[in-house]
Amino acid sequence: MEPRNFDGDADRPRSAGAKQTGRVLVIGPYLRVRAGGADAQSETHIQRNAEARLDEAAGLARAIDLVIADAIIAPISQIRPATYIGKGKVEEIAALAKSLDVELVVMDCALAPIQQRNLEKELHAKVLDRTGLILEIFGRRAKTKEGSLQVKLAHLNYQRSRLVRSWTHLERQRGGFGFMGGPGETQIEADRRLIQERISKLEGELKKVQATRRLHRAGRQRVPYRVVALVGYTNAGKSTLFNRLTRADVQAADMLFATLDPTLRALNLPHGGKAMLSDTVGFISNLPTQLVAAFRATLEEVLEADVILHVRDISHEDAEAQQSDVDAVLRQLGINPDDSGRIIEVWNKIDRYDSEQREELLNIAARRPEDHPAMLVSAVSGEGVDALLAAIEERLAAKRTTLDLSIDAADGAGISWLHRNAEVLAKELHDGRFDMTVRVDETKRDIVVNRFDAVPRLSA
Repeated sequence: MEPRNFDGDADRPRSAGAKQTGRVLVIGPYLRVRAGGADAQSETHIQRNAEARLDEAAGLARAIDLVIADAIIAPISQIRPATYIGKGKVEEIAALAKSLDVELVVMDCALAPIQQRNLEKELHAKVLDRTGLILEIFGRRAKTKEGSLQVKLAHLNYQRSRLVRSWTHLERQRGGFGFMGGPGETQIEADRRLIQERISKLEGELKKVQATRRLHRAGRQRVPYRVVALVGYTNAGKSTLFNRLTRADVQAADMLFATLDPTLRALNLPHGGKAMLSDTVGFISNLPTQLVAAFRATLEEVLEADVILHVRDISHEDAEAQQSDVDAVLRQLGINPDDSGRIIEVWNKIDRYDSEQREELLNIAARRPEDHPAMLVSAVSGEGVDALLAAIEERLAAKRTTLDLSIDAADGAGISWLHRNAEVLAKELHDGRFDMTVRVDETKRDIVVNRFDAVPRLSA
C-alpha cells in the first residue's frame, strides 16, 4: 500500500466496510527536521526517508499476517509527554481509525506506558508501538528452545514496564493472611511479583541452554573449524546467501525477520579447507534493547567469529542508513565495525541493476581503501560468490601458517590426514614422493611440523 502523508486536513479515505480480523492502521509519527539547521536536508529527502521508514513499519505488521488498512505519515514538531503526538493529530487519527473500522493502531515509535494507555483511550483501539510489534514477530518466529526462551524473557521485561497500562482492577487490594485481614498487596504488585518470578525462572533455564551452547562451541574449537558469521539488516538477503554458500535449505523469504534462530553449516573453501558459516537474526533500526540483551547468547556466534560478513541490500534506497544501524548494534555487542581484518562488506542484490549500473557500482567499490573492500554479489544468481569465497579464505589464511613438506606416496594415512586437517594448496608427485604445500591452523602447526618434517614457507 502506498503510504500517505497525514498532516493537517489530509483527505480521508472512504469506510473500508465490514470489520476484518487483524486490520491495522500504521502511523509514522516522525519528527520534522528544521530547515536551516546544521542537519537540514531538502524536503524531498526527508519525505523519501519517512516513506521508507513507514514502509518498513508496514512490512513488520505484514510479517505477522496483519491486514494493513492504511499507512499514514504524521509529521510532528515535538514529542508530547501524554500521547507522543499532538491533540489535533490524535483526534484526526481517531476519526480515521473509526472510519476504517480497525482493531489495532501501530505507532512506529517507542511509546512510554502512559502514552500507550492514553492513546488507547483516545483512539478506542488497541495500540502497539514498534518495540511491541518486533517482540510479537520474534515470539512467532522463534522455533528453537533457546530462541523461545530469549523471546519470552524479552517480552516479560517489556510487559513488566507496561503494567501501568492496565485498568482499575490492578489498583484493588487483596486481603492479607490471618484473622485480622488487612490491606495486603495490590493487584499490580502481585502481577509484578509473578512476572519477576517467571523472569527468574526463564533466566535459569536460559543459563542451562547457554552452557550447552558453550560446550558445542568448545567442541568445534577442538576440531577446529574457523567460524564465519553473517550479519546485516533484516531482509538484506543473508539466508539466501547462506543457502548459496552452503547448499543448505534455510528458509529465505522476502519479508522482515524471515529467519530468527541461528543456523550453522559447513562452508567449503576454494582450496579444500572448511569453515563453519553462521546465519544470525537480522538487525533493524531501533532494535529493542530487551532483544539485544536477550539474544546476546545467540549472537555469541558473531562475537566468536573469525570473519564477519556484513551483508547489505545495496539496492535499497536507505542502504547507507541501514549500514549505520547495523554498525550501531555491532558496537553494542562489543564489535568494532571498522575492523577491516575481520569484517568483509558484502553488497548483495546486484542482480537488480542493469549492466551500466553494475559498472558504476564496481567503480565505487574499486575506489574504496584496500583494507575496506566491498564484495559485489547476487545471492539469487550466484554472481560474485566465487570471489567472495576467495576473500573469505584469504582473511582466514591470514591467521594460518603455510608449510612445505615432502611425504612418501605410500603413506596413505598421512596424506588422508593432511587432506582432512589442512588446506592442500599444491601437490606434485616426484620420484615416489608428494611435494605438498599446506595451510594449517596454529593449533595443528606443531603436529604437521613434527610428523611430516614440514618447514614454514617464508614467502606466504
